[in-house]
Amino acid sequence: MTTSASLASHLCPACGSRNDCTLADAKTAAQPCWCYSVSIDPAVLKALPEHLRNAACLCPRCAQVSEQLSASRA
Repeated sequence: MTTSASLASHLCPACGSRNDCTLADAKTAAQPCWCYSVSIDPAVLKALPEHLRNAACLCPRCAQVSEQLSASRA
């Protein structure tokens, strides 16, 4: 079981994959994160178990924003 204390900041708390958070990496922390350009449905966040909320960023797939990211890059 993953707890917020053991969760690495660069991993998605929902699936354990890399979350691509620029703020979680000192080398890219000055760059804007992908999540700044999307709208994450609050229901997605609420669906996470409470102990995983605010532990680390979701990955784009689990945040259900892949289509938004594709549209913003087009």
